[in-house]
Amino acid sequence: MNTRSILLSLSFAALACAPKQQAITPDLREQTVLTVDNQGFIDMTIYAARGPQRIRLGNATGNGKTNFNIPPALMSGLTTLHFVADPIGGRRASVSEEITVAPGDTIVLQIPPV
Repeated sequence: MNTRSILLSLSFAALACAPKQQAITPDLREQTVLTVDNQGFIDMTIYAARGPQRIRLGNATGNGKTNFNIPPALMSGLTTLHFVADPIGGRRASVSEEITVAPGDTIVLQIPPV
């Protein structure tokens, strides 16, 4: 099984991609998953974005890991996405660099403690 990793940095987060290596059949849509490892104390609202389109995935609690399914409507084959982590009660959201994601990938967004 081949695994590739991409490490992207932003002001407080690193993004890694490790795709699943499975055949995609026309009848089976693989779920693309974002795992947020929020090592900080502040809860974050997480968004997935493709170009100007931004979709709220949910809240990632502080000091915990949260899994989000990326909506299939946002995915179309290989898709370039970026992620936004907006601190609840905070003033400034952080935006990741763009990453190319395939259906069935698992993306890990790590938010280190501040």
